[in-house]
Amino acid sequence: MRVIVYGAHGQLGVDLTRECRRRRHTVLALSHAQSDITDLKAVRTRVARHRPDWVINAAAYNKVDLAESEPELAMRVNAIAVRNLALACQDAGATLLHFSTDHVFAGDKGAPYVEDDPPCPQSVYGVSKLAGELFVRSCCSSYYVLRVAGVFGPPGRYTAHGNFLEFVLRKCAEGGELRIVDDHFATPTFGTALASRCLDILERSIATGVYHLGGGEVVSWYEFARMVATAAGLGTDRISATNRHEYKTTAARPVYSALSNRKVEGAGIAAMPSLTRAIEENLKLRKRERPRSIRVESQA
Repeated sequence: MRVIVYGAHGQLGVDLTRECRRRRHTVLALSHAQSDITDLKAVRTRVARHRPDWVINAAAYNKVDLAESEPELAMRVNAIAVRNLALACQDAGATLLHFSTDHVFAGDKGAPYVEDDPPCPQSVYGVSKLAGELFVRSCCSSYYVLRVAGVFGPPGRYTAHGNFLEFVLRKCAEGGELRIVDDHFATPTFGTALASRCLDILERSIATGVYHLGGGEVVSWYEFARMVATAAGLGTDRISATNRHEYKTTAARPVYSALSNRKVEGAGIAAMPSLTRAIEENLKLRKRERPRSIRVESQA
């Protein structure tokens, strides 16, 4: 198949591009510098010229706290740009695979969210991601919207924003105290496994729509940090628990935003690995990761 991956320099974009090439698809991997998805004319021209079967959008504005003071930018990247991709895919007859987030939910359900639960985002970031979902659903007839949470993966070692696992490893190595909230719960998602299942979804042409594809385990961020440090042999002595009342953030975050993967698993997609296994695999693959190890193709 012919594939365009947008956001190819982000950690998930790196894994997606590698997985496409591993499966011998023809992939055009585009970084932000190569393609401005906020420019509708440019997006339409690119997609029409390349004639892809699939377009995968891994580009996003994901600075949750900063979005509170940059709402226009968050909406431009997470909503308007997504609309541009959806319109271009509709024109070209391509399938769009787009990533959303657990932050579209309020976090007050107390149980893992399913796809039919009503969204109620609590932050600008969450609102912008929900708007992107709605644009995909209204502008493109062949699409997958995949809601994920706390993505981490080996490429995060060298990408601009890193990820939570890399943050924990860095802080532990520095020897300082690390305080992590123990009353926010999510399903952290292993990007390498996520990329593989995304390609399974596209190759098997399961029914289009919205799916949850979070990690395989519900944990607090404190528990996650301890699991990372233990697996890396760094010890947990300097990791202590705090809570959302003591550690306040600019943007409101859902307290319990675990995602249920039952729908996608019911469509025949393999279950995500346990968090313990995902961390171990991440640490193993991380040792092989190199800066700029992904080859981004020239513009077509």
